[in-house]
Amino acid sequence: MAGLTEIFRSSDEPVQDTDKLVDLFRNRAELKKEFAELRNEAYRLKDRIKEENAATERVQQKLNHLEALLLDPEWVHNVVAFYQLRRLGTHFEARVARFAEQLKQQREKRIRDKALAAWRKELEQERRQVDRQLGEHRARLQMLEDQLQSERHKLQTMGGLSKLMRGRSQAADVEALEASLRDAREQEAALLQELARIESVEPPPHEGLDIAAKRSINFMILSFVQQLYLQYYEDSLAGMAKEATEKSVGAVNYGSKRDCDEILVTLARRRDEVDRLADSTKVLQERAKHIARHAVFRRDDDAVPESGSVATVFDFMPTGAISQFDANLLGENYFGVANVLSR
Repeated sequence: MAGLTEIFRSSDEPVQDTDKLVDLFRNRAELKKEFAELRNEAYRLKDRIKEENAATERVQQKLNHLEALLLDPEWVHNVVAFYQLRRLGTHFEARVARFAEQLKQQREKRIRDKALAAWRKELEQERRQVDRQLGEHRARLQMLEDQLQSERHKLQTMGGLSKLMRGRSQAADVEALEASLRDAREQEAALLQELARIESVEPPPHEGLDIAAKRSINFMILSFVQQLYLQYYEDSLAGMAKEATEKSVGAVNYGSKRDCDEILVTLARRRDEVDRLADSTKVLQERAKHIARHAVFRRDDDAVPESGSVATVFDFMPTGAISQFDANLLGENYFGVANVLSR
């Protein structure tokens, strides 16, 4: 900028005109910068409009496709069955997510309460120790006050000859007791401050779940998912519900109207069972133990096991026997289980 000043300045040009010229170039540069920013913003908005238009077009294509399926007599019943199954699959995912969240909150609360109980116990021990020291110190303080009062009384009641002979020594004793009393009162104030500090201490922050706790939670979630799968395995509803949540309408053909009606009848018959879980917490915990015995982790700090190591489903019979078969529910992300595990 100094170079521009020298170029445009003539020998008889006033300094004020040169400064105006410099300001003009500076303003021009700032305007160019603002214009470039506005141009970039315009490009960004145009790209956003293109994205929104593309999204709108995709939605319109889906609507046109759905309309065509509903108008097709051979597909209309498939569409109804598909959305009923998707509704079931979505409900399964919501149940698993709710179960996982409640389990995490319960476990975090349990660990938090345990940590707080230990913290309160330690704090109470500190408070009791300070209280004990304060009580002992106040007893000593009272003793010093009594001694000081007694020594002052002796000094005040001394006769002329006794005061002459032992007055100086008695005064020194009084001064010593006064100094000890001051020190004792300072120590009492320090103990009171320590007691106030203990009573005002804030609880420690929650550090969260450790790896062992996260793994335990994940085993229970996998146990819950296995139970949902077992409840709807016999009618193939679990697999069809999962498929309906992953694919688009028209991508699955359930067969004729009769086949679709059978699916709807089965769904209606079992709709009341959707929100009920037959297995008790004890059975879920027992299944989680079996899952944990087979679980393998890539690293020591991993909370989610390798899907292949937990691909065995354990079914507890009323007789007490345990049936098992292979189904990789985690690997295939049944009911969105992979999305809710603790990590």
